[in-house]
Amino acid sequence: MNPPVFLGSAGLIVVFVLYGVLFSGEAETQFSRAQGWLIDSFGWFYVLAASFMLGFVIWLGLSRLGEIRLGGDDARPEFGRLTWFTMLMAAGMGIGLVFFGVAEPILHYTSPLDAEPRSDAAVREALFHSYFHWGLHPWAIYICMALPLAYFHFRHELPLAPRSLLYPLIGERIKGWVGHMVDIIATVGTLFGVGTSLGLGAMQINAGLGVLTGLGMSLPVQLTIIAVITGIATVSVVSGLHVGIRRLSEFNMGVAALLLAFVLVAGPTILILETFTAGIGAYMSDIVEASFRVGAASDPDWQADWTLFYWVWWISWSPFVGIFAARISRGRTIREMIAGMLLAPTLLGFFWFAAFGGTALSLESAGIGRIAEMSMEDEALSLYAMLAEMPLSMVTSALATLAIVVFFITSSDSGSLVDVMVTSGGHPNPPAPYRVFWCVTEGVVAMSLLSAGGLIAMRTASLTSALPLTVFLLVACIGLVRALRVDAAIKGAPHRAQIAPD
Repeated sequence: MNPPVFLGSAGLIVVFVLYGVLFSGEAETQFSRAQGWLIDSFGWFYVLAASFMLGFVIWLGLSRLGEIRLGGDDARPEFGRLTWFTMLMAAGMGIGLVFFGVAEPILHYTSPLDAEPRSDAAVREALFHSYFHWGLHPWAIYICMALPLAYFHFRHELPLAPRSLLYPLIGERIKGWVGHMVDIIATVGTLFGVGTSLGLGAMQINAGLGVLTGLGMSLPVQLTIIAVITGIATVSVVSGLHVGIRRLSEFNMGVAALLLAFVLVAGPTILILETFTAGIGAYMSDIVEASFRVGAASDPDWQADWTLFYWVWWISWSPFVGIFAARISRGRTIREMIAGMLLAPTLLGFFWFAAFGGTALSLESAGIGRIAEMSMEDEALSLYAMLAEMPLSMVTSALATLAIVVFFITSSDSGSLVDVMVTSGGHPNPPAPYRVFWCVTEGVVAMSLLSAGGLIAMRTASLTSALPLTVFLLVACIGLVRALRVDAAIKGAPHRAQIAPD
């Protein structure tokens, strides 16, 4: 255990939880004020930073530096490609993709940014913005945390903790207060990000149980769901990366694939395939303009509610997903890691939106069902509203709820593993008692965030942690390039001292 990081992180989290539970009304008010100030003051910065990170990882993957292997030159991957990919998807976008797969396209269709509501142009815009928010940018952000960590840990034996990303810039001073502060911010930021995920998951599980059993939507039910799933996640994380987390990830992707296959076959198959193809075309056509849209060039309220929310959400998740992705990526080349994290998940996300969003848009355009009405009433109900208009609705609703529950578990156990690695000094296989502590703590934080105002409080918490993390990610990119250039100039991996500052 690293006492300064552990105690500092735990102390901040205790203060935050007590504030959220004891003063929930005030917490929501203060969070909302912070949200408005951050968006007004730093929205342009988030937009530029996200676009820079996408350009950076594309350049790095195509450069000669992409041939460098994460580990010794003879190192080979710890996990097969399929297992590696399923673990990345389960940690990176699991609950969110299921949650917004129907809701986001429908909401853009009924309230588009630059089109007539419910028009053909609104359909195109709905698909584009869904692709844009869940496409290359989020995975590029994750890579900017994961790749440097994997490189410095496996190739230079530095701790598997965010402080290691500063080694090329400050050297051994990462062992002091600067390193402690970086790890504390990452730990607390991970708690905020996972808390957002768990809150979204609890809401949709509640909605699914309502469809299946008639159980109403309520905060006590959602808090109970978080408590139960946290218990299961604790068992998973204690069982280890190769047993609990790996098997749950593989099982969950199997369930999600089964649900996706059902929608593809039972839904408008040709339309889904056409939507997937046309959506890629729209994405490639409009991505540059959308990547730099901010302020006077856009509707500020829309931008704050959608693009900026997503960018800070992904940034706040970057320590969680980045550290986890680094942990499972030993032996891969830089180019392979970038391609595997940037292209494959993006294409899968596109197909998911084409299938679920395309089917929902088709039903809504034909006046079938109440998908838009239910989406505006509660986003958590949108998936079930769509499945209700398809064959075997009770079976598929149960399958969807199962997928959400297991995604919920994989988010919690992966997040707790990340927190315990960071607070244990970057140890890749930390002791079981610490795993239990952080898994339970994540559940408590999720409950606090829901009690403090639901999604508004969670979104603002993510915004708050995202600002320092954005600066840190940009600095990490600079340090990585500096170290890689030294590495490329020397046969074999250079000694750690050779990548430290002069």
